[in-house]
Amino acid sequence: MTDPISDFLTRLRNAGKAKLDECVIPHSTLKAAIAAILKTEGYIVDHGDGVDASGHKTLIVKMKYVDGTPAITGITRVSSPGRRLYFRYTEIPRVLNGLGIGIVSTSQGLMKDADCRRHKAGGEMICNVW
Repeated sequence: MTDPISDFLTRLRNAGKAKLDECVIPHSTLKAAIAAILKTEGYIVDHGDGVDASGHKTLIVKMKYVDGTPAITGITRVSSPGRRLYFRYTEIPRVLNGLGIGIVSTSQGLMKDADCRRHKAGGEMICNVW
């Protein structure tokens, strides 16, 4: 797998479209940090750690639905391994004029786009969620 973050986002997108209660994903610290941001913003219900049948650590994400529709209506990867996109805090684009969030990897850790502007921290734009 060349891009585990894209795989993570695709699994979330597919689980929402299939109306699954939870999504099981191979664990990494970056994926857990993205899931924590999604939880604080209200896009997922909860996330936790687990172990699959072969003994590998997994991340279990409980999906959130509002009146039967997924809370995550769109999720896209912005920066990819072949094309990294970095932004200064003044240049970070707004997602749907502020209705969505952008997740940015900064030197201070992962942050949503509004926090980056507030703390004056730029970095690599990971994904957009709305």
